[in-house]
Amino acid sequence: MNICVFLSAADLDERYTRPAREFAELLGKGGHTLVWGGSESGLMKVVADGVAESGGRLTGVSVDFLAAKARVVAEPDQMVIAGDLAERKALLLEKSDAVVIMVGGTGTLDEATEILELKKHGKTDKPIVLLNSAGFYDGLKEQFRRMEDEGFLPIPLTDLVFFAEEPVGAMAYLETVTSAAAAAGRGVE
Repeated sequence: MNICVFLSAADLDERYTRPAREFAELLGKGGHTLVWGGSESGLMKVVADGVAESGGRLTGVSVDFLAAKARVVAEPDQMVIAGDLAERKALLLEKSDAVVIMVGGTGTLDEATEILELKKHGKTDKPIVLLNSAGFYDGLKEQFRRMEDEGFLPIPLTDLVFFAEEPVGAMAYLETVTSAAAAAGRGVE
């Protein structure tokens, strides 16, 4: 499975790096490919290092104005440099089977809301997981529930996104959903 991870390129403390490392190890040991923003700094580096060290593959999608911060990779891993942020997001989604949203700032939130909007309108059926490390997304989770309760979401919240509190729950959900899709004779988009 090609798993896109939206996350921060900032250096963060252990309450965020620990779950990122754990998820990266699960991804790599599962034989999956990380599709990520390509940065060689912060949490992005933590995850890429963890996947590589655990036997997984890397597909990075950086953007021209951040190309100097992109990780240098060798075959079979790959790095693509997009011309702008819109192209980067499109390539990240095109190259992935599923999406995990980890902690991050405005860039991560932008990426997350775009994939959620696409799913809401039926433009993708990729499974989406929001990994709520250290309760980082508690407020967002509550806002989504309010949106659902007050009629702002045309589909049930549970059909839109899966909230995981720990990395093992995030990976278990992804593997279950993709196994069910494969058994039904269809892949996830």
